[in-house]
Amino acid sequence: MKILLVEDEVRIADEVIDALKGAGYVVDHVADGETAWFQGDTEEYDAVILDLGLPGLDGLSVLKRWRGNDRRFPILILSARGSWSERVEGIDAGADEYLPKPFHMEELLARLRAIIRRAAGQVTGVLQVGPLSLDPKQMRVTKDGQALNLSPQEYRLISYLMHHAGRVVTQIELTEHLYAQDFERDSNAIEVLVGRVRKKVGPDLIETRRGFGYVMKGDGE
Repeated sequence: MKILLVEDEVRIADEVIDALKGAGYVVDHVADGETAWFQGDTEEYDAVILDLGLPGLDGLSVLKRWRGNDRRFPILILSARGSWSERVEGIDAGADEYLPKPFHMEELLARLRAIIRRAAGQVTGVLQVGPLSLDPKQMRVTKDGQALNLSPQEYRLISYLMHHAGRVVTQIELTEHLYAQDFERDSNAIEVLVGRVRKKVGPDLIETRRGFGYVMKGDGE
């Protein structure tokens, strides 16, 4: 899962980046509104954490531009300005969550998991696809109750496919969501990664659709 963090306060940004990476996310960070608008309009993200008090273009304007261009990723607003009217304006403009500063990092991560889960149509904190269970809070994947020993990249792949189970996911989409923007993208990397994961989850859970991509299959599919 790849997150765009838009935050101009260096200390807060560094702390959030560390927490996100520790929770298994890939993070792109920008510190001003104009760059944020361009980044969110041209790159694919699973969620955005957006500060409102940005230099240049303010966060609310960035949000409105994204939604006006039909960018549908879930957005969690951060702001030191905690008035109820501003919260209402942010939600009405298309934000999915609003977290006032200062905040506890555990709450930010919980709210982030919730908006990603809702965007994928999931209603419970633990995802279940066939014999696989994914607990995003614990960063733990089990098969038939047995924990799998996964590398961070293997975990990200399984997490993304489970959040989009039953849908064909292309190699390009996986590359965009599993790697940071500055990663040197090897055209073979996804194929190799899927091969490694299949050895751990079994050969039948991830189906290759030649010329299209991959599908994580559940029971009866």
